[in-house]
Amino acid sequence: MKTTTMLRAGALTLSLLATSVLAAVSPQEAAQLGSTLTPLGAEKAGNADGSIPAWTGGLKPGAAPLDRGFIGEPFAADKPKFVITAANAEQYKDKLTPGQLAMFKRYPDSYKIPVYKTQRTAANPQDIYEIAKKSAVTTQLINDGSGLANFSQTRYYPFPIPKSGIEVYWNHTNRYRGGNMLRQAAQAAPQTNGAYSIVEYQDELAFPQLMEGVEPGQADNVLYYYKQEITAPSRMAGSVVLIHETIDQVKEPRLAWVYNAGQRRVRRAPQVAYDGPGNGSDGMRTADNTDLMNGSPDRYDWKLIGKKELYIPYNNYKLQSPKLKYDDIIKPGHINQDLTRYELHRVWHVEATLKPGQRHVYAKRDLYFDEDTWQIAEVDHYDGRGQLWRVGEGYGVNDYERGAAGYAMMGIYDLIAGRYNVLAMVNESKLAPQYGNAAKMNDFTPAALRIAGVR
Repeated sequence: MKTTTMLRAGALTLSLLATSVLAAVSPQEAAQLGSTLTPLGAEKAGNADGSIPAWTGGLKPGAAPLDRGFIGEPFAADKPKFVITAANAEQYKDKLTPGQLAMFKRYPDSYKIPVYKTQRTAANPQDIYEIAKKSAVTTQLINDGSGLANFSQTRYYPFPIPKSGIEVYWNHTNRYRGGNMLRQAAQAAPQTNGAYSIVEYQDELAFPQLMEGVEPGQADNVLYYYKQEITAPSRMAGSVVLIHETIDQVKEPRLAWVYNAGQRRVRRAPQVAYDGPGNGSDGMRTADNTDLMNGSPDRYDWKLIGKKELYIPYNNYKLQSPKLKYDDIIKPGHINQDLTRYELHRVWHVEATLKPGQRHVYAKRDLYFDEDTWQIAEVDHYDGRGQLWRVGEGYGVNDYERGAAGYAMMGIYDLIAGRYNVLAMVNESKLAPQYGNAAKMNDFTPAALRIAGVR
């Protein structure tokens, strides 16, 4: 009897171990990708009243003429269907976030949401679709959701059919971004009267699967390598940040270094994570506010609230135009909303609440992810008192030349201070963002950091 009990216990243990390594979804569920679901897991069909159309493949290369390498505006002739203002916001509140409603109250005379016809423009290359389907049946959560197993061979969209809020966040973090990138960009943190100074920077993003000189196994826990050099104003120029973004940051925290041009030395920078101050933001955002949220999810409990239809920033090609100057965009309180475009889309609503014993200036984040791209569109940040503090908006564009979702820019709006940080602007850059760049591991080491910062 004792032997039988031990055998049964052993069988149960093996069963539990087997369960722990099961894929996120079954092959039968994954078969929905590309049929009833889009290849990335969104509902392919439109909504009941047709205000959200069916997805038919998204925009293709050549959808609009390029302007010196900058992607053009495919919907230049479109006019808003209607405009939401403080006067009529109550009429649309079921399709607005608490943060958007708070912006109407904070800026009743200037904040507006111009709503356009919904265009489901999202598209990725076919090989990325194949990767997403493979990820669906192989990738697993580990370390209480803080890391991913069986992901180093796929690296994109780990959970296209998500079962939890943290899986939705991982899709945002691991979305396809068009490959290695080199970009000239700018940010500003205007005063309440609209006065601002531009901080210009050059950043470089590289993925280990697309780099030279990466040894086997060296980057299995690395999502990407990132380097940012501030180029203006002169008092800040030459400072460089280097990040090795790890996947499981509990197992191996994000590795970050800073080259300080004044001190001419490289030092480790653990503050470039979580609620450390955002570089060049005048304290108007945290380090993990870039990309609306980035980095390890380990300090929060994640709850999947469900799907809903919201008016979110979408297809903001006009806002990214090189014909615009930063003066056209930056206004007191918020960016020029006349230049924005919002559409009705289905989003995943996820609530992230700070775990007991953990520290972060944001005690809760309500995040809204576009179902077609997995990109965050809206995020509401609450302080330790439960007060809505900052509102994040990502002015999405779908890059039809490369088949990748991105942002024309992002805004982090401080409702209490009446200020904001707008980042990732490229309107006055001399060069359009460059993709597919050759990248070498040796260029993303601390030893290379000082060379990059010499001025």
